[in-house]
Amino acid sequence: MIIGKVTGSVVSTRKNDNLIGSKFMIIEPVQSMKQTAGCLVAVDCVGAGIGEYVLVALGSAARIGSGQESSPIDAAIVGIIDDGTELE
Repeated sequence: MIIGKVTGSVVSTRKNDNLIGSKFMIIEPVQSMKQTAGCLVAVDCVGAGIGEYVLVALGSAARIGSGQESSPIDAAIVGIIDDGTELE
């Protein structure tokens, strides 16, 4: 699991049937949790908004945490952080 900031959203009108109705957000991991890649796209399970700090589950935990075990999900927003002032 990583902590990141929601920096935008992605709209996809054509997608896997299991993803219909899902909201996709662009996540920028906080500096201490950056992986080799920069940003990532995550399914939003909790109604996060742009500018909020969030908890992002990765891999199979993302599918389980989002309740979509049969969907092609590799990252899911599973929580919104109340106070992210000391994260950056």
